[in-house]
Amino acid sequence: MTPIPPRTPLKEKLRREGRAFGPMIFEFFTPGLPAIIAACGADFALFDMEHTGLGFETLKMLCAGCRGLGLAPLVRVPRGEYAFIARALDVGAEGIMVPMVESRAEAEAIVRAAHYPPRGRRGAGFGLAHAPYLPGSPADKMKAAAERTLVIAQIETERGLAAVEEIAATPGLDVLWVGHFDLTNFLGIPGAFDDPRYEAALARVLAAACKEGKPAGFLVADESWARAYWERGFRILAYGQDHVLFQNALRAGLDALRRLA
Repeated sequence: MTPIPPRTPLKEKLRREGRAFGPMIFEFFTPGLPAIIAACGADFALFDMEHTGLGFETLKMLCAGCRGLGLAPLVRVPRGEYAFIARALDVGAEGIMVPMVESRAEAEAIVRAAHYPPRGRRGAGFGLAHAPYLPGSPADKMKAAAERTLVIAQIETERGLAAVEEIAATPGLDVLWVGHFDLTNFLGIPGAFDDPRYEAALARVLAAACKEGKPAGFLVADESWARAYWERGFRILAYGQDHVLFQNALRAGLDALRRLA
């Protein structure tokens, strides 16, 4: 059996280059989507299971579609429970994002669910999609998984913000990601992204990430947001959402047709 040539995991790319870009997908869970995304030069595709109807069988198809394209499949699971985290990784996700992380204890439990012993308590299912379907030493597969698996915690509540320094310091946690809408909601300033309390919250998350040598992530809606959050110090930027990008492009095209008419 000829092994699939190894590629640099997103986790290693982040360590070397200090940045990564890709879309966040909420709606278009189709077989061709990974190839479409890869053709645009993205580093990753982040598939959402928290606010969508995406299930594990479809996620498995999407992860398989990323294979061989140099595109890292990431997934935001609904919550930080073992059954969500370990299963997402088993079907082929290279990393997991967990929403509403609010304590060091939660962060430690997430890391345990995402990693094999000795770091964690993830159950062994070798030779499956995440391997990918190749024979080999269990020890080698566990080592590869440790080097590949990216663990992202979302800071998006007032409790998570209060504990962000402890969360950031959790061994095995790789990225802090600001969930901006929920963060403003829980701060009592829904959607007020120019409020000083929101700005202070961003600064606190960035300072905690910087202290621990970990990158911070953010979902941007357009080029102006991308520029603003890059300049703040966010180095993993997701672009989207997919359905909004499609609507904007379609609206512009239809407007152009109407002008012709």
